[in-house]
Amino acid sequence: MEELRLLPEHERRELVETLVVGEFRSALFMTPQDEFPLDTGFLDLGMTSLRLSEVKLSLEKKLECEISTAALFGHPTAGQLIDHLCA
Repeated sequence: MEELRLLPEHERRELVETLVVGEFRSALFMTPQDEFPLDTGFLDLGMTSLRLSEVKLSLEKKLECEISTAALFGHPTAGQLIDHLCA
């Protein structure tokens, strides 16, 4: 995550968004061609709490940072989570 902080803001956001959306698409069995709504709640997309935990763990490994469960549920859309991770 420290390397991410060294990137210009727009590049950092692009990278984080690509990772987050990719993880959620994979968890939801979506293809890269499927449009992923950044403003729809995780649970509204059909995510279960178990699946959401799996996505969280995967993102933590890829981003090399801890994502608290409170932050995850406090930012219940991909867009909000991306904003949180880029802050």
